[in-house]
Amino acid sequence: MAESTIQQQPFVGWDKPELDLSGADWQSSSRGLGDVQIAFVEGFIAMRNSGRPESPSLIFTPAEWGAFVSGAREGEFDLT
Repeated sequence: MAESTIQQQPFVGWDKPELDLSGADWQSSSRGLGDVQIAFVEGFIAMRNSGRPESPSLIFTPAEWGAFVSGAREGEFDLT
């Protein structure tokens, strides 16, 4: 596969550090059925696609993660 020539630039106002996720302790759901994994790294929460772990990870602050989890529990992201 050819290496991408597109350089990713940080978003304007992006105030999150570049985290080293190479040694992260990735966790799946308690039943192992989820498509995502999370890791707690340097006070942030990283989330990645377990089927494509080489893909970019989403990085959340604790407040953002709390809002995401609350929204998920309330069905905010249910597209069915």
